Amino acid sequence: MPGQPPPPPVSGPTGSPSPPTSSFNIGEEFSGARRNLPPAGIVLICIAAVALILGAYAYFGRAKPQGAGSIDFVSAVDVPGQNHTMVAITLTLRNGSQRSLWIRTLKGRLTAADDKTFEDEAASAVDFDRFFQAFPALKENSKPPVPPETRLLPGTTQSGTIIVSFPVTKDVFDQRKAVDVVIQPYDQPVPIVLTKQNSPTG
Repeated sequence: MPGQPPPPPVSGPTGSPSPPTSSFNIGEEFSGARRNLPPAGIVLICIAAVALILGAYAYFGRAKPQGAGSIDFVSAVDVPGQNHTMVAITLTLRNGSQRSLWIRTLKGRLTAADDKTFEDEAASAVDFDRFFQAFPALKENSKPPVPPETRLLPGTTQSGTIIVSFPVTKDVFDQRKAVDVVIQPYDQPVPIVLTKQNSPTG
């Protein structure tokens, strides 16, 4: 009615007036990745870019052999009564790096027709004359030995021969898939592998 005073505000439990109410949705603060992450397309592009960079670094930064070369000639003889074949391998080794190449070990490796592999350390250079006397065919196209501790200066090339033996008959050796020379330099994690695939001319 006109002339009546307005009713007093409703007090809270402590007697103070109640504060005005406001709309507050706490769900929007914790609504998940939709509001906190960029669009999925951008995330996928960034992941792909990082993966590409890491892949390129792994490919171009991986360890590589310090040298290269070729197997020039292979000569093999049966060792009578022992089921072994002795092999003289003549090779050429090139040091294409900017530092000296020091040979730590040399091995021969045979991959037979059935994919079995056999390895043997290169024989000592002091035994070459004895082997050549016993098996003159080994001397064919041979060169001076390439012993461990051989040093190749940067940019130089050296040819030589190693002698190894494998526990197979010469017939098995002649039907091989390949023969390799594995050269392990000092201070290099990756060996130099020279490979010669089998051919009718050896």
